[in-house]
Amino acid sequence: MANRDLESRGGGPPNKRNQPGYFSPPYYIESQETVWTAWLVPMIVVANVAMFIVIMIVNNCPKNNLGFYGRCVARFLGRLSFEPLRENPLFGPSSSTLEKLGALEWNKVVHEHQGWRLISCIWLHAGVIHLLANMLSLVFIGIRLEQQFGFVRVGAIYLLSGFGGSILSCLFLQNSISVGASGALFGLLGAMLSELLTNWTIYTNKAAAIITLLIIVAINLAVGILPHVDNFAHIGGFFTGFLLGFVLLIRPQFGWLETQHLPAQARIKSKHSIVQYVFCTVALVLLIAGITTGLVLLFRGDNPNKHCKWCHYLSCVPTSRWNCNN
Repeated sequence: MANRDLESRGGGPPNKRNQPGYFSPPYYIESQETVWTAWLVPMIVVANVAMFIVIMIVNNCPKNNLGFYGRCVARFLGRLSFEPLRENPLFGPSSSTLEKLGALEWNKVVHEHQGWRLISCIWLHAGVIHLLANMLSLVFIGIRLEQQFGFVRVGAIYLLSGFGGSILSCLFLQNSISVGASGALFGLLGAMLSELLTNWTIYTNKAAAIITLLIIVAINLAVGILPHVDNFAHIGGFFTGFLLGFVLLIRPQFGWLETQHLPAQARIKSKHSIVQYVFCTVALVLLIAGITTGLVLLFRGDNPNKHCKWCHYLSCVPTSRWNCNN
């Protein structure tokens, strides 16, 4: 998943921003705004890497590989060696190991009451390539967001988006397992988009910022139509994060902090605009309704694919080169 740094910290005094030769960032940040130290995102990266090492130790390919797909890859790594590439081309463990350690699987969630898999699957990865792609994306997206909004809000968006992506994935992909932090990462992308919309007044290069972000999202969702990529987790995570951004990433109106030292009659009285409050309220209602509905449908054992015959194309589009049912 690719990501560009859309938001530039800093800026300059309001009276200089329109002078010739002065660089104008995408938005002007109040001089009194707190810049947080990013520690949660690096800790999440460390936790995911540590979890992958544990997965490979448990997998123990030299001992457990039955030889149906060939020999283990990188056998010099011992217990950390990878499954044969015919079984796992991402340089990782077997699917049975992932399932044992908490991969998302519809039957176990619904019929064996293992709802914890909706969270545990976020911390598992199918291979080194999968892990590197997700962790690099998390660093590029998450650190900047944590610096701007703090670890509590970014952590909440990350976890809840991963949870929302897991619900949608489990509802629609009932015959396969799913792992990875992609739903949580798409949630951060969705939150960036809603943050842009709800804090519209503080942006200067509005069109460039929103077009760039939409292109990034579209490219990443398009990659999700390839086989063996769980695009339902991406979509569920994105919309969960998009709604959470309206609730958690609200900034004060432009100029509100700077007018607080002025006489009362010259101050901007409302910290947030009516539009921001409306966005926040509607998003919170939709978020609660969506997650509640998804959980009810999931634990009732419903299959949305029966009511939506085309929805499976959102996750995989068959071509002459691959079969989505394989």
